[in-house]
Amino acid sequence: MHESWKDFLESEFAKPYFQDLSKFLHDAYENSTVFPAKTQVFRAFTTDLNSVKVVILGQDPYHTPGAAHGLAFSVPSSQPIPPSLINIYKEIDAEYGKHANSTGNLKAWQDQGVLLLNNVLTVEAHKAGSHRGKGWETFTEATVKYLNENCQHLVFLLWGRDARSKKSLIDQNKHLVLESAHPSPLSAHNGFFGNKHFLKANQFLAEHNLDEIVW
Repeated sequence: MHESWKDFLESEFAKPYFQDLSKFLHDAYENSTVFPAKTQVFRAFTTDLNSVKVVILGQDPYHTPGAAHGLAFSVPSSQPIPPSLINIYKEIDAEYGKHANSTGNLKAWQDQGVLLLNNVLTVEAHKAGSHRGKGWETFTEATVKYLNENCQHLVFLLWGRDARSKKSLIDQNKHLVLESAHPSPLSAHNGFFGNKHFLKANQFLAEHNLDEIVW
């Protein structure tokens, strides 16, 4: 994790809910196949807190082998681009004419200050949503509150029910909140396509003299 998150993470790790979550995760990693690898669970927090400009909230990690690597919506460069990310790229193409990434690895976004945070940070293999209700939601809610209180002029991209549930935690006098349907093929046509979120995010950043994201 990046040093800038130290105070927040140490505080959360010491709380009873997180100690219970840690016990659950220890058993889960011992007795089943869990994604991502232990070393990548907190990869979103390798993003420098002081550089964060955009927050994209996902659901839980990809549950197929080799796909999850600790960044929401992202996969290693060697992996096929997942359907939700294909739709994200389609929307960027519609807004900008092209997208910058040649693979499904979104590290280039992270390097520009995009925090790619899932609502739940782990999952059992082939069982979507299997680690819901174990404590991760409390942790990510605390993360959003911390970002809201300690950062200025963030853009929060809230796609789908899980992400949109965090809207009430965000001060919209300080930050821009953009919400729509999830980019999944099951829901993208219900409001994700055409949402113009990538343009709107960059317009907001430019208005506050911040570098725009190369999507």
